[in-house]
Amino acid sequence: MEECLKSLPPQLLKWVGNKQRIARQIVDAFPLDFGVYYEPFLGSGAVMGALAPNCAVGSDVLPALIRIWDRLVHAPEELISDYDRYRAQIDKGVDKRCVYRRALDDYNLSNDDRAFVFLSRACYGGVIRFRKADGYMSTPVGAHMPISTESFRKRVYSWRERVVGATFDCMDYREAFELPQSGDLVYCDPPYVDTQKILYGAQSFDFDDLIGCIDDAKSRGVRVAMSIDGSKQGGRKWVDLDLPRNLFESEVRISVGKSMLRRFQLAGEVLDGEEVVDRLLLTYGL
Repeated sequence: MEECLKSLPPQLLKWVGNKQRIARQIVDAFPLDFGVYYEPFLGSGAVMGALAPNCAVGSDVLPALIRIWDRLVHAPEELISDYDRYRAQIDKGVDKRCVYRRALDDYNLSNDDRAFVFLSRACYGGVIRFRKADGYMSTPVGAHMPISTESFRKRVYSWRERVVGATFDCMDYREAFELPQSGDLVYCDPPYVDTQKILYGAQSFDFDDLIGCIDDAKSRGVRVAMSIDGSKQGGRKWVDLDLPRNLFESEVRISVGKSMLRRFQLAGEVLDGEEVVDRLLLTYGL
């Protein structure tokens, strides 16, 4: 386990709120023995990648995201080709902003979800958001240069080694929570209550529904870990959550640095005093 965490490769996807930097601390709080590992809010898959489980189910409601993870395992060269379809245009001298607009049009207007892997690497800060009116992805292009196809290729094969034991399904977290059995482990990284309402899936997300799913899973002998809001603004703001008594038996507080989502909301302003601490809530004792 220790060696796996040390060698966690760079992010496959650029994804706001990802747990890449704190994956070690999260996995350290997992039980030593468990059955199948479930991650129903998969996103960038950082925690699954750190854990490198032998048997796992990753899921999310965003079809294009699940397509990426499924191709990573079953068709890695096709995934690399999806990315290079756009990145190669930049190498040929096409302005990055024009390439990004083409990828957005392919995804939004043509329903070509192969464009999403490039968009996830090239959008501002990995902020994945969609307009309510038409469902179009609306994130602007990022200031950074998307990584080269060769760098992306290396990441694909490094990540594939870590998640090859997983299956990936597009489903709502409620469906995902019906699958685990006694002895299994679920890790949840849901939309945060206080700050993530602009992200995909967050506008209709009901935190109380998730708590009900966790309660039911615990009653079946499933162990659940959940990352959620803690303190914001360098500790000046604490996010109160209405949690049932005795549902969570342990808690770990993890410093996550400055919020990229907050930077996006402040149009790139300096984030002095915007440090964030997450809560990792566990339905079992440490």
